[in-house]
Amino acid sequence: MNRHIATVAKPHRRGPGPITLGAVRAGFALGSRIAPKRAVERALRLFITPFASSRARAQAARPDAEMQRGELHVHGRRIATYTWGDPARQPYVLLVHGWSSFGLRYLPWVKALRDMGYALVAFDQPGHGLSEGRHCTMPDFVETVREVGRHYGDAALAIAHSLGGAAAALAQGEAWRAHKLILIAPAADPVAATQRFTHFVRLGEHLRGRLHDRLQAMTGVNIHDLQVHRHLPSLGQPALIVHDMDDHDVPWAEGERYARHWHGARLHTTQGLGHHKVLDAPEVIDVSLAFLRGEQVGERVVSSPNLPFGLA
Repeated sequence: MNRHIATVAKPHRRGPGPITLGAVRAGFALGSRIAPKRAVERALRLFITPFASSRARAQAARPDAEMQRGELHVHGRRIATYTWGDPARQPYVLLVHGWSSFGLRYLPWVKALRDMGYALVAFDQPGHGLSEGRHCTMPDFVETVREVGRHYGDAALAIAHSLGGAAAALAQGEAWRAHKLILIAPAADPVAATQRFTHFVRLGEHLRGRLHDRLQAMTGVNIHDLQVHRHLPSLGQPALIVHDMDDHDVPWAEGERYARHWHGARLHTTQGLGHHKVLDAPEVIDVSLAFLRGEQVGERVVSSPNLPFGLA
């Protein structure tokens, strides 16, 4: 879901209905006992294949007349891009979508950000939207963010959702960086994500290590190295983390982890929006614009051996 590792908690709700899901679970439960190797391979394919809804929703999106379509090639795959304004002349915002989503998911943000003087760049990850590919993993997400960013230069701001949040954070470095970041419902822990995934499809827990091994063989990256808390202390940019208490796909605690380990980050908590509505909720856009104006929003999360989750 989430050669790369997706950090989605479970299949998107546009996935299989109850009957199909029941059959999938029964197949994995039986296969885990009598054909474990085959079950792991089947789970791997499911884990790295975006839902077809990503492409259908991208094709149905109706952007304004200002938007320009383009494409880049990243490691041999055509990546669809969408721009507003001139990123070469104006400070630009890189918009990073989540798993089984698409770049034009950010259309509700366009007018407000353009009114603030930003150019905008969005794109579809491999296997998503109008981009090439059938499969995608977390390292794919990270590398595509980095390469699209390198093409346009350092960004004034990156806004990223879900798995895209993890990718945007992990993509920061000498090759490319954003001067500020807004991460909305960001995934933080692919190890926890595979645990949720295997539980959801009923793959035997004893096979999760094999799934990790197959992912590493495919990507060359150890899944534990993709846990964001290992990288966040090195980030110095200001950041706003927005996460909903009722997020059942990526737990609120993963967003809190960003604010706890990232010295320049603040946490804004919402309730009742879940994982998907939070991305374009008017209150979230409003608080994000306030952050960009330099207003103090959210809470500073502090951590110590004796106060691991304190707020200050």
